[in-house]
Amino acid sequence: MVLATPALAVEKGPVTNLPLPRFVSLKAAEANVRRGPSLTHRIDWVFKHRDMPLMITAEYEHWRRVHDRDGAGGWVHYSLLSGQRTVLIEEDMLGLRTRPDDKAPIRAQLETGVVAYLGTCEIDWCQMEAQGFKGWARKSAVWGVTPDEIRE
Repeated sequence: MVLATPALAVEKGPVTNLPLPRFVSLKAAEANVRRGPSLTHRIDWVFKHRDMPLMITAEYEHWRRVHDRDGAGGWVHYSLLSGQRTVLIEEDMLGLRTRPDDKAPIRAQLETGVVAYLGTCEIDWCQMEAQGFKGWARKSAVWGVTPDEIRE
């Protein structure tokens, strides 16, 4: 006999069967953000930062409901999104370290608002690359990765 455990259940998108919510990035330099999932819905604003991390919270046909770090969002056509993972730096002058250790040498420092490409993630640390520099930073200092997410 198999018993369902709701605490372990993960919601899946009805279109892609991928987990919801999940992080993606903006593929396009500009993306219209609409009030609803079709071209007939009003454009509320335009995202204008290629590679910006976004969280998908819903799917409907070719549309994805997304929001940014500040909670601003709406419906975006899926063709404007990428599975390439990025994060937004939230801690000013965040040190990218040579290894996942607070005592490791710093390779570079990143300002708040910089977008970095996400690599491997351990329990508390993620490897990332920004502006030609690659290193490790505390997961808690960025937006675009869940606290319990492990990436190989």
